[in-house]
Amino acid sequence: MKNKSFLYAFIITLICSILGKYLSMLPLLKVIGAMVISLLLGMAVQFIPGVKENTSSGVAFISNKFLRLGIIILGFKLNLSTLAAEGPKTLLMAVIVVTFTIIILYNWAKKAGINEELAMLTACGTGICGAAAIMGISPQVKAKSDDSVLAVAIICILGTLFTVIEVLIYPFLGLTPKQFGVMSGLTLHEIAHAVAAAGSLGPDIVEVATIAKLSRVLLLAPVAIIVGYLHHRKHKLESDMPKKVPIPWFMLGFLLTAFIATTIDMGQDLLNNLSSIAFLILGMAMAALGMNVNFEVLFERGKKLLPIAFAVSVITFFIGFLGAKILF
Repeated sequence: MKNKSFLYAFIITLICSILGKYLSMLPLLKVIGAMVISLLLGMAVQFIPGVKENTSSGVAFISNKFLRLGIIILGFKLNLSTLAAEGPKTLLMAVIVVTFTIIILYNWAKKAGINEELAMLTACGTGICGAAAIMGISPQVKAKSDDSVLAVAIICILGTLFTVIEVLIYPFLGLTPKQFGVMSGLTLHEIAHAVAAAGSLGPDIVEVATIAKLSRVLLLAPVAIIVGYLHHRKHKLESDMPKKVPIPWFMLGFLLTAFIATTIDMGQDLLNNLSSIAFLILGMAMAALGMNVNFEVLFERGKKLLPIAFAVSVITFFIGFLGAKILF
């Protein structure tokens, strides 16, 4: 029965991921991105009679193991030498943006009564790289699937909104095209958002935005380790039960694949194919998450967290704007 459950879940999430990829190529859906569309398709699929009952154990496996595999393969997209060639300024600004965003959003959300797992997922998704960061941090804080999905939904809404805002206000910001590309990479939530905003000024600016965005992506591994340690330490102090510090081995795999892509000439075609495979697998994990969504919980808690995440996104925007204006 478990094998059947996995097979059914594999087929359904694969279809959702493939559909997500091709739907994301449509003009109005580009800014949302394939992974979020896959999540939405997974949320819709759960209403088909018999799907949840026949895929539950398979969905749990895919949402857990596939997300780790996808993130490891995603490391091939990260060329460390390209980031280093841009100098320390981009990485410095990435560290500032990520640090301030996570600290402010997490603490503000906690004070508003949001549970710590959801607060941390939303903070890391906003600060680092959207859905991929949320999926990478989830195992470290043992987050429930409802928390992960709600965090992704909030990031999707805000990332899309701020993409439109940044494009519309660009003429009034007094930034050069390169500065705008840097700002987009430093402030927008998903890679798709940064690319969409920078794309309004041409392919050269897309490259600038991508490098700035990947500087934030690079911080996913160390942040995951730090968050896992702090979460473990807090709950260990609250309990007499001995606990092991969670080591995110898949994050080390992410850094290893990035190192391989940097040191070995694998050819652009192979790297593009590996990147496509990574997003396909992550799309399957997102669809699996969507198939487990509790809609009542989603709407009840989302209305409290969304305004906080919006306000912190505004702060992130101003940090990125000032950094781009002064340093670049």
